[in-house]
Amino acid sequence: MQNNITRRHLLRGGLCAGPVLLTARGTAKSPTAKQLETRVISQLKHRYHGWPTLTRRSSGELLLVCSGGRQSHVCPFGRVELMRSHDDGITWSWPRVVLDGPIDDRDAGVLETAKGTILVTTFTSLAYERLLTEAQQSKSWDAAQLQRWEAAHNRVNKEQRHGELGTWMLRSTDGGATFSRSYDCLVNSPHGPIQLSDGRILYAGKQLYRDNPRIGVCESPDDGKNWNWLAEIPARPGDDPRKYHELHAVETADQRIIAHIRNHNSANAGETLQSESVDHGRSWSLPRRIGVWGLPSHLLRLRDNRLLMSYGHRRPPFGNQVRISENNGRNWSSPILISADGAAGDLGYPTTVQLDEATMLTVWYEKLPTSSFAVLRQARWSLAI
Repeated sequence: MQNNITRRHLLRGGLCAGPVLLTARGTAKSPTAKQLETRVISQLKHRYHGWPTLTRRSSGELLLVCSGGRQSHVCPFGRVELMRSHDDGITWSWPRVVLDGPIDDRDAGVLETAKGTILVTTFTSLAYERLLTEAQQSKSWDAAQLQRWEAAHNRVNKEQRHGELGTWMLRSTDGGATFSRSYDCLVNSPHGPIQLSDGRILYAGKQLYRDNPRIGVCESPDDGKNWNWLAEIPARPGDDPRKYHELHAVETADQRIIAHIRNHNSANAGETLQSESVDHGRSWSLPRRIGVWGLPSHLLRLRDNRLLMSYGHRRPPFGNQVRISENNGRNWSSPILISADGAAGDLGYPTTVQLDEATMLTVWYEKLPTSSFAVLRQARWSLAI
């Protein structure tokens, strides 16, 4: 089946890369890293996996969420799945379905709050409807595939399908044994919210399915139970803010907050832009270039207070890269290639956690040339400190 719907349309409505990670030519002070292992970790070989998020709990347990159960990049079968690891990613549990609504449940984010609550985020989409309509009109699909799509589509009626559209959060206070019903968290981004040092939870993202959608941040003062709009992030002169997507934020050691933005404006299209707040998220600077082609970005503050950004690289070399900031996000290093063996652009959305002082674990999704289904891959690597 040919899939022609792009990520922008959505937002508007075991291979090994070698023993050593490559470092691109850049500044005199380029970071270095060594690859320890790369492998496929998804376990349902007959399903497409997409847009994962990885987090490390205070106990050391790793949680990984993704959109699983899929047939393709766009389809009506998406559901939010959760996997666990108690040994730093050496082994992973069988995936558990956390949410499976009647339409497509997509990008999944996860956070453990300071109180031990687990927050899982997703958004829902009807982008698959265009593909289904085209298939019905052209009669280009085999009967069994068309029947599956129509059956999934018709689980609820049209009014109910549109009522399912939204930006959603699920909450667990028992370590993920049980989760609440999904509820509106005002914005969406692939990797979800962050915990601030003052106790608030901040979610940098984009409003979807609203009359005048904005990009910006909302906050929760009560451990993710309720969300309030906090501030809009302004657009650069000449930019259309509707072409800003997929934000993620981090709090720096000097108590600033920086947010990365996927940019699809003609100026610097395909680059990550950065906006900053010096007043705890209440106002934001104009987004600026940071010299990074690739998206979307996941931000992590390391134990030594350096910042690490992970992002997909959807042109040669196809794969995933990271960069380091030694000065709280004011400048970024040249790239380190976490993977560079991708066959094409259906890959990325990497997230990274720190396992010990030098060892990192990065997880992403990727459609391998050997399968029509995208898999989850992980790389264990060490960073010079």
